[in-house]
Amino acid sequence: MIQAKAYAAQAADTPLAPWNFERRDVGPQDVLIEIAYCGVCHTDVHQARNEWFPGIFPMVPGHEIVGKIVQVGTHAKKHKPGDLAGVGVMVDSCRTCEDCRNGQEQFCSVSPVLTYNNRDKNGQPVYGGYSNYIVVHEDFVLRVSGKLDLAGVAPLLCAGITTYSPLRRWNVGKGHKLAVVGLGGLGHMAVKFGAAFGADVTVLSTSPNKAEAARRLGANRLVVTKDEDQMKAAQRSFDFIIDTVAADHDINPYLATLRTNGVYVNVGMPVQPFQVPSFTLAMGNKVVAGSGAGGLPETQEMLDFCAEKNIAADVELVNMKDINAAFERMLRGDVLYRFVIDMKTL
Repeated sequence: MIQAKAYAAQAADTPLAPWNFERRDVGPQDVLIEIAYCGVCHTDVHQARNEWFPGIFPMVPGHEIVGKIVQVGTHAKKHKPGDLAGVGVMVDSCRTCEDCRNGQEQFCSVSPVLTYNNRDKNGQPVYGGYSNYIVVHEDFVLRVSGKLDLAGVAPLLCAGITTYSPLRRWNVGKGHKLAVVGLGGLGHMAVKFGAAFGADVTVLSTSPNKAEAARRLGANRLVVTKDEDQMKAAQRSFDFIIDTVAADHDINPYLATLRTNGVYVNVGMPVQPFQVPSFTLAMGNKVVAGSGAGGLPETQEMLDFCAEKNIAADVELVNMKDINAAFERMLRGDVLYRFVIDMKTL
């Protein structure tokens, strides 16, 4: 077994704290990654606090992992020691179901093995990236370019692919008007990708003071959602809306800004269900869709696209000991735009 150290939640009502544990040995097709940076996702808070479902404790969060491969298994052929590598929201799947065969391993019908708060095929808990090392099957390790700042690459493994995937699925691009609800960790990536794909991008935000930042990220304008006149002027404006807000909120004012046949995509994953009158959807043939993280091929495509277009997340580096304070700041929206843990500080 490999001796590892991490920050873990021992229970849903306890803060994260130092914890030593054992990783499995490197198997024939595994790779061992020394973690350099791990992004802090809103999902980490939801799961560590049992806001979605009962967790497996102790819990080591973290599924935006980048680092360097330090060891490969005897039969591993896809990577070599010294390679930069990334690990996202999953570390295994059945490989044989329809979704796995179609490159959508995140929807594995047997059971995807999520990077943390889950169990592997042997029934053992898996632990995430708030740690110094991780052992992963080579198939679930992604190639990372050295062209970009590695800290800014880490959030691409969740925030990046979570926004890239639906924009690609709905073919958002030149000639389309895209609205992005929220300008946080997910939202700022949605703006960057929407602009890179050639769409006309509007940020919908409660904060008028974010207008300059929205334009710097690539948006054409910002609409203040608390301003009734601005929201009225925006009605029937957008072909697509990608809603990145994780807090519970009413989506009906946003649906009113969709054009006929417009598509609203939720990626923020609020805890409470949305309440949408049926007439709101019928009057205009509007579509309400959801989207999770992408599969392995699409995630690699996204990483390669980012390397080509020089796209990375805007991040604030934090020390591991400050992770609980970072959680609270993230819940207040006090971060531009994604916290990333410098694992040298563990």
